[in-house]
Amino acid sequence: MSVRVEKNGPVTTIIHSRPESRNAMDPASASALVKAFNEFDQDEEALVAVFWGEGGSFCAGWDLKYASTLEGKKAPLSELNFPEPGDEVPQAPMGPSRLKLSKPVIAAVAGPAVAGGFELALWCDVRVMENDAYFGVYCRRWGVPLIDGGTVRLPRLVGQGRALEIIMTGRKVPADECLRIGACEKVVPTGTAREAAEEMAHEIASFPQGCMLADRRSVYLQHGLSVEDAMREEWKNSIPALSAEGVSGAKRFSDGKGRHGDFSDI
Repeated sequence: MSVRVEKNGPVTTIIHSRPESRNAMDPASASALVKAFNEFDQDEEALVAVFWGEGGSFCAGWDLKYASTLEGKKAPLSELNFPEPGDEVPQAPMGPSRLKLSKPVIAAVAGPAVAGGFELALWCDVRVMENDAYFGVYCRRWGVPLIDGGTVRLPRLVGQGRALEIIMTGRKVPADECLRIGACEKVVPTGTAREAAEEMAHEIASFPQGCMLADRRSVYLQHGLSVEDAMREEWKNSIPALSAEGVSGAKRFSDGKGRHGDFSDI
């Protein structure tokens, strides 16, 4: 099986394992990943997911050996067409890249995350990269466009001009540059991305979850809105969490918890 799931308390690690192909995505792996992430989202005990590619590669993109079998088809991938508003969202070519999960996912990136693999990393909430890992639109060389959100998510992270340069040239983008331009959030030593991502996941899982999830949701809700409308949505989204968790948290602080930056017992 190319996908497996390992759980450690509130943290679920979803592992893509096709090391012989540098974790390139075939239809079976794509389906298995969609299933794994949907099950994580529905599991009340699972709070944060880590997405990791086993064997030293995050994902080398769409499996071009499979893609070559589509030659001559009148409408390749027509079964994966993007739905109309309100329709059920089908599996994307790279699997979960169209899913809108209610809980955070952290990408643990080792080695290449290129082409569709780059798009999968961009789909995650946060990216932790090993110091010799890299991104890149390597599919530029083969006439394969970005169809799993790369042209949408990359500009939102790094800005339009920088995104266009990376997308149009298809060049290698090493981890240190990714950190500098905002394409990733943390760089760690080689061989430690999974460990670092899981450590971050446990930290996120330790907080009051209603409040954390409300803030995460607000970040996504504001896309495409004016500042005033976005702030209105933030208010409507956040007040239930404030009532459920914030007031009791304030009471803990007033009772002496968390003073002088000591959050060891909150």
